[in-house]
Amino acid sequence: MKPIKLIVKTNSEKYPIIIGRNLISNLPRIFEKNSINFKKCLLILDKNIPSKYFKKISSSLSKYEVYKLIYNANEKNKDQKHVGKILDLLLTKNFSRDDCLISVGGGITGDVAGFAASLFKRGLKFVNIPTTMLSQVDSSVGGKTGINTSQGKNLIGSFYQPKIVISDVDFLKSLPFREIVCGYAEIIKHALIANKKFYNFLDKNIHKILNLKSPTLEKSIYESCKIKKLIVEKDEKEKNLRKILNFGHTFAHAYEASLNFSKKLNHGEAVILGMKSAFEFSHNKKLISQREFDSAFKHLNNSHFPISIKNYFTIKEINRIVSFMMRDKKNSSKNIKLMLIKKIGGPIIEREITSGNIKLFLKKILIN
Repeated sequence: MKPIKLIVKTNSEKYPIIIGRNLISNLPRIFEKNSINFKKCLLILDKNIPSKYFKKISSSLSKYEVYKLIYNANEKNKDQKHVGKILDLLLTKNFSRDDCLISVGGGITGDVAGFAASLFKRGLKFVNIPTTMLSQVDSSVGGKTGINTSQGKNLIGSFYQPKIVISDVDFLKSLPFREIVCGYAEIIKHALIANKKFYNFLDKNIHKILNLKSPTLEKSIYESCKIKKLIVEKDEKEKNLRKILNFGHTFAHAYEASLNFSKKLNHGEAVILGMKSAFEFSHNKKLISQREFDSAFKHLNNSHFPISIKNYFTIKEINRIVSFMMRDKKNSSKNIKLMLIKKIGGPIIEREITSGNIKLFLKKILIN
């Protein structure tokens, strides 16, 4: 099928998202069509990508002056030290603001590269080529960049929009199945918070998507990006509406941080568990009907997904989980802000919950 184009218009930038196959073989043409001009670029290449894709990209960019930095993308390397390495290289090679930084990798690579681009001379041209399903439907859309600290996930960062996002779905063939599940977590999240019709489509086609079947795969990525695009356009800096995108994430980020961002639980798996926690909390507060709750839980209980936080934590870890939830950047008081759900497709509502109530809720899950 032909590439699909989606235009994101924020207050700070207007840029296209291109979704299709074999896009990295035609990068100069894509840049030219979208008026992205530069002579020199720095490629931040995710170490996990198969070398055949590196060769394709290098060949495609032969007309430019190209520098490369191989980045070992993981949550522990998503830090100030690695941002500093990128900035040092840009300075050493005398990059100007008219040059370009190109991220080729998953969400971690995009977050780190985008943050570095936002800092260098107060703003370097940034091109994002997301290579995982998770990054194609989530982190590459909306301009959030950031790094982790010992205090929690993504606590240092900026809003910095790319000049273009190029989502080549051929990259997804190289991913382990667990990473496909990781990306699907954000696709289903977008449907759950904003579009019941899209949720019904996913409920019928989940196995086709997880097995990367065209054109269902491209349609799902497109529809997911469209939901996030519409939200970001209305609220670029997460002052109001954009907060609904955090559905399940307050729990999820705390689960990840409590496990020291280990491979035992990746981000998408944590989001699935976080959404299940948010659904259960919403159900306990009688915000969502039994029918809607059962439908969502049945979908999220797919055999390929993590089933319960009981597989990762015991009662002893409750205080640690809640301490990370209290450090969440959305909080502005001693209470914890949670995004809760009234029905599939929204609305999502924000509630301030005491740490004591969260502890009782987690204890109930871990005991039962």
